[in-house]
Amino acid sequence: MTDTPSRAIGRKSISATLKPRELMTDTPLLAGAWTAQIITLFPQAFPGALGESLTGRALQDGLWQLQTYDLRAHGIGKHRNVDDTPAGGGAGMVLRADVLEAAILEARSTAKGIMPLVYLSPRGRRFDQTMARNWARMDGVTLLCGRFEGVDERVIDHFGITEVSLGDFVLTGGEIAAQAMIDATVRLLPGVLGNAESAVEESHSGGLLEHPQYTKPALWQGRPIPEVLMSGNHAKIAAWRRAMSEQITAQRRPDLWAAYKAKDAT
Repeated sequence: MTDTPSRAIGRKSISATLKPRELMTDTPLLAGAWTAQIITLFPQAFPGALGESLTGRALQDGLWQLQTYDLRAHGIGKHRNVDDTPAGGGAGMVLRADVLEAAILEARSTAKGIMPLVYLSPRGRRFDQTMARNWARMDGVTLLCGRFEGVDERVIDHFGITEVSLGDFVLTGGEIAAQAMIDATVRLLPGVLGNAESAVEESHSGGLLEHPQYTKPALWQGRPIPEVLMSGNHAKIAAWRRAMSEQITAQRRPDLWAAYKAKDAT
């Protein structure tokens, strides 16, 4: 590799010709950069979509860094086994405690500052914008991606792992959920979004869903842009957007609307 670490606050310059995988594990650690550690059976799945657009550019610019830890490297025996049958019987396979322990210890040995250890699980607390903001204020996060029937419960208890879910559905593994959560968090880091106001006005940022958006042409298929948005009156525009956010939230997400009204009343 030809990239050379910069001396400025832990940032690094990366050639545009580098492949996505070269933006991750085999590069020097960046001091002060928000860090996502991924423990997975499929390290080749990263950065995936995280290597594109704003998150990819921020990764290249050293605003955050990605480290993957291959569970298979800690597998047992000649075939690097990482799982075994469930105690007590049942379908599927369970990731072994000893394999998970070795991978977790490897990852945590390089973790700096405040970095929660999280297992991506459908039985965990549901991930939301508040959690993304909290993670963005920390130094990073270590995400354990499950597979098969999950992980040995003793590992969760031993390490005090927090379980987090992407939603009320089941995926074949935690890798897609990990990418979604990292994307939601990284975009909140300073300097990642071109316009910092974007993170303030979008859905969930203030407890409401986002107002409708419009752009050119002014008239399309007989549908004009709302007149107030073309008025140039910023106060009226802000009031319209607020009213629309409240209306859409009340109609589509009564749970969010109830929480918003309760918070507004206190």
